[in-house]
Amino acid sequence: MPSIAFYTLGCKVNFYDTEAIWQLFKDEGYEQVDYEQTADVYLINTCTVTNTGDKKSRQIIRRAVRRNPNAIIAVTGCYAQTSPAEIMDIPGVDLVIGTQDRDKIIPFVKEIQESREPINAVHNIMKNRVFEEMDVPDFTDRTRAFLKIQDGCNNFCTFCIIPWSRGLSRSRDPQNIIKQAHQLVEAGYKEMVLTGIHTGGYGDDLEQYDLSDLLMDLDKVDGLERIRISSIEASQIDDKMLDVLNRSTKMCRHLHIPLQAGDDEVLKRMRRKYTTEQFYNKMGLIRQAMPDVGITTDIIVGFPGESHEMFRNGYDLMKAIQFSEMHVFPYSKRTGTPAARMEDQVDEEIKNARVHDLIDLSEQMQLIYANQFVGQVLEVIPEGARKGSEGSGKLQGFSDNYLQVIFDGPEDLHRKICRVEMVEAGVNECKGKLISVS
Repeated sequence: MPSIAFYTLGCKVNFYDTEAIWQLFKDEGYEQVDYEQTADVYLINTCTVTNTGDKKSRQIIRRAVRRNPNAIIAVTGCYAQTSPAEIMDIPGVDLVIGTQDRDKIIPFVKEIQESREPINAVHNIMKNRVFEEMDVPDFTDRTRAFLKIQDGCNNFCTFCIIPWSRGLSRSRDPQNIIKQAHQLVEAGYKEMVLTGIHTGGYGDDLEQYDLSDLLMDLDKVDGLERIRISSIEASQIDDKMLDVLNRSTKMCRHLHIPLQAGDDEVLKRMRRKYTTEQFYNKMGLIRQAMPDVGITTDIIVGFPGESHEMFRNGYDLMKAIQFSEMHVFPYSKRTGTPAARMEDQVDEEIKNARVHDLIDLSEQMQLIYANQFVGQVLEVIPEGARKGSEGSGKLQGFSDNYLQVIFDGPEDLHRKICRVEMVEAGVNECKGKLISVS
């Protein structure tokens, strides 16, 4: 039986794409082995969000070449899309395939097995207007199913290379999404995370059908208990979406809404399409529509030109919004983006000090948010035994409002909905007591 090993870098969309490619190989009779083992085919799904992503991707590719010089080394993903020639130059690489045409990967591999001639299958992603249909009926080791509904992005933020690696926004056919949702429910999944490169842009290229319509259609899928959106822009939450958040019985009380910066001047330089006032007001409307909602966010610290005063403006805004958690990143130059060419880059030490300030603020806000739920019963889907405590009878999982809860219980509760009373709030994990299972 031929074997394949995968290595995935980057975001949730890449992990979804890897699972989809694995289905193709599985149907072809391959078995999956660990990346550190000897395999007939190695597939590296690369990331190019930062220059470091490129470097890490190259290291992982070379590791496979050393592991088995006779294997077929296939490289896909965003770095493969933006820099195919750079990857083809790495001795031992057989196939570079980018972020499209991956449904043709098996014929390419067969061709290489016969000819041993390398193939560069990358072409201009900007001309692509069609969503690449690849189903994932089941996930290796996951409690929550990811359901990819969209690819690409039309935003062209000045710090971001992604439109060049993923192309413009393309939505998946709604009927195919609903069909796959039914498949995933049949496979035993109770929660689905809708994912994409710019998930909230779903429907921008469809006639009279958008993310709100899709959510209402998914709401009708029997057996599906929870729907989560991996990320959405504040501007995409309009009155129609607020109504869905208010009415849907399945929407999780958690939204990830990237703020990126809390100062109008910085937002303008980032080419983000909102002001701090608009963002703040939208958070208020969301909380009216969905009380107790946990709102998490992404922040880039030390964007070119960010003064101390601009940083303090952002700090005060984030405190006023009261996020339930913030993912904080120091700005890093991405070659090929407008921001990398901007003057007044911020000193690394200043950046790091600001990152620490915001991580401290995030932890304070996490605790304030979690404390509201002490004594309440939350629905938690266990993701298995707590890491590092095998056999200790501790389970961990996420509540619908994205609190990680640890509680005692038997291991066979994996993927079941548990009603858990929150006993103690914590920064990254909370303690709970199992009440009942449904």
